[in-house]
Amino acid sequence: MKEIHDAELMQDFLLSNQINSIFPDGLKPYLVLYHFDHGDIICTQGEPAEMLYVLVEGKIKIFTTSAEGKALVLSFKTPLEVIGDIEYVQGNPMINTVQAVSPVYMIGVHYRWLRKYGQEHPPLLQFLLRIITRKFYIKSNFLSFNLLHPVEVRLASYLLSVSEEASGTFVMSDPAAYHLTDVANLLGTSYRHLNRVIQKFSHEGLIVRRKGSILIKDREALMSAAGGNIYEE
Repeated sequence: MKEIHDAELMQDFLLSNQINSIFPDGLKPYLVLYHFDHGDIICTQGEPAEMLYVLVEGKIKIFTTSAEGKALVLSFKTPLEVIGDIEYVQGNPMINTVQAVSPVYMIGVHYRWLRKYGQEHPPLLQFLLRIITRKFYIKSNFLSFNLLHPVEVRLASYLLSVSEEASGTFVMSDPAAYHLTDVANLLGTSYRHLNRVIQKFSHEGLIVRRKGSILIKDREALMSAAGGNIYEE
């Protein structure tokens, strides 16, 4: 992680992401532009939350870790996304771990300045309200999605959600995303059933299964199997 002291670049990100007006003038001097390299951890599950981050460029991975140390990828996010908003409102430690999966720029502000200068600024409060309610809306849809759709649809949607594009091929190679027992638990099915569906997709030419990874061979066909539903859109 590096602090980027470039006022012009900061202003470009504020304007291009249409968030310049949400920050009051008194808070802007305390906004910090951060750059994260691929693989950098932005925040860690269970650690004290101190910063609100706004993703303005790049891609991040959000994952959770069980008490046994097993990790499960929940989603990949691109701008505009906010990290630390729920923790700011609730006063809780970080809910999930967030990692950069590409070069990432984030605008960060410490909670103490947010409370001092932004606590009563309507545009900022409305922005946080929209972001937080969107997250709960997505979570509600996620639960309904698992109840109402067959495993084929759920798996196709999950693969599309957590895949990364590399050289024109979408690959799910992260061990946290590929631990099938945990994926089965996330999708609300058994390991055996999940494995059968993976084999079915492989036979149909939708994916290619390799040791430690799944390559999406036919993205359009997988999109059709998912019915246009993507986890954590």
